[in-house]
Amino acid sequence: MPTTIRPVRSDELAAVGALTVGVYRDERLAPEEYSASLANAENRARHTDVLVAVDAADRLLGAVALVLDGGPYAELAVSGDDAEFRMLAVSPAARGRGVGTALIQACLRLARTAGKRRMVISTGDRMFAAHRRYEALGFLRAPELDWSPLPGEKLLAYVLDLDVSGD
Repeated sequence: MPTTIRPVRSDELAAVGALTVGVYRDERLAPEEYSASLANAENRARHTDVLVAVDAADRLLGAVALVLDGGPYAELAVSGDDAEFRMLAVSPAARGRGVGTALIQACLRLARTAGKRRMVISTGDRMFAAHRRYEALGFLRAPELDWSPLPGEKLLAYVLDLDVSGD
């Protein structure tokens, strides 16, 4: 079944928020305190480029927030040369179909088009499937950028040089 990646529409923001918080909560990928931020796709869309993956019937399969110009959603993208994607979520029904990879590749293309030289991301230390996906796409661990937003929560950093990588 074909997947289309496109910018989110305003009428989809509530569904994007529900999908994101649902995925993170169901899989215990983030502390409960983070749920309100995950659910607030409307605020995310004000500060980032929110992309969605939809099927041929325009049903939501996944979403991601792309940070191109700093702002409140930049965690590791501290340089003007950096881009970052956040809050990647794929519907359980759409897993294994390349939806997450397609969203990441769209972020990489947009970052390159915007002249960014590096993609930096944070991921939970228990997000093993995500780690494998990032590494398969050429991301390298950057332990010097690892950080902790809350006591007991460790986020791992990955970096991809956009000048030499393909997508």
